[in-house]
Amino acid sequence: MSTTKPRVLIVFDPKLYDSYCDRRDLDRLAAIAEWEYLPLSGGQSFRANDDPGARARLLERIAGADAVVVCHGAPRIDDAVMAQAPRLRLIGELEGDRFADRIDTEAAHRRGIRVVDTTNGSSYPVSEWALALMLIGLRNAGALFRRMIAGEEFRLAHDDFGYVHAELTGKRVGLIGGGHIARRLIRFLHPFAVDISVHDPYIPKEIADILGFRLTTLDHVLSQNDVVVCLAPLTPATRRMIGRRELDLIPSGAVLVNVSRGAIIDPDALVERLRRGDIVGCFDVFDPEPIPGNHPIRQLPNVFLTPHIAGVTAASRPRFFHLMVDELERFFAGHETLFDLTPRTLANRRGETPPAR
Repeated sequence: MSTTKPRVLIVFDPKLYDSYCDRRDLDRLAAIAEWEYLPLSGGQSFRANDDPGARARLLERIAGADAVVVCHGAPRIDDAVMAQAPRLRLIGELEGDRFADRIDTEAAHRRGIRVVDTTNGSSYPVSEWALALMLIGLRNAGALFRRMIAGEEFRLAHDDFGYVHAELTGKRVGLIGGGHIARRLIRFLHPFAVDISVHDPYIPKEIADILGFRLTTLDHVLSQNDVVVCLAPLTPATRRMIGRRELDLIPSGAVLVNVSRGAIIDPDALVERLRRGDIVGCFDVFDPEPIPGNHPIRQLPNVFLTPHIAGVTAASRPRFFHLMVDELERFFAGHETLFDLTPRTLANRRGETPPAR
């Protein structure tokens, strides 16, 4: 039986290496593989580095690799690159904004190469902040904060939104998107005994049975719940998915939360709906970002805003690589990986009709 360790090539920007690659995870990786690091800079956060020099350096180093891990600064791992790495069995993306555009996933699948993406490392704090915004919204705490710092003397009246709708326990909650963030949020929601509906045409039906929610339409999620949380990725199909018609479905007294991407919701229609004053909005994201200083969304008393910080925590930085090492441990031990990019994932990225469940 061969005792030769597999080879893993790590390819991304030095700044990311310093902040993502914890020594303990590198030691874990060294226990199962021979690894080397190729520092490359360039490209955009979620787009491949198209510098010919960077590509040439990658091709020089990838030939003997059994796995390659990429992130910001890496060239695209396309079919030609894979052809230079006959031993390649796994390609991993640390932070590909959910869809790993640095990897030609179709070419990898044709070659029988596993593709995994641990972008969900930031899902942990986002799910926590989603829960926080739900609670803030039900109390309309943004309005209370504005009044307090303005020096107002007030008592909570019996017809105030935060008095009538205050408690999350027993509420109906609708989630737009059933991915990693939603699944963690559902776990957090269990003690509140809420009724959960989810709209996501890309997740297997079995997930609804396992986690205990109703899989349904977007219209149902918007119209039949006390709290609606947008957790969907931004794709051609989801851009402006929630417009005037959809916002009109949200019932009076509801809370709308968005911690995914601002462009999913039409901003003009959103401001128009919020100006009625009968719902509360809590948004970590908006379109555009940053929100202009004179934008009307900043002035609405029934709105609570944060500047796209839900997933930005000190703990989340090394988690991307930590999860990737977990995947490499599973893979090289002969177990199934958890965070595969599949045909269903790719259909979601392109906004196509998903494969049959």
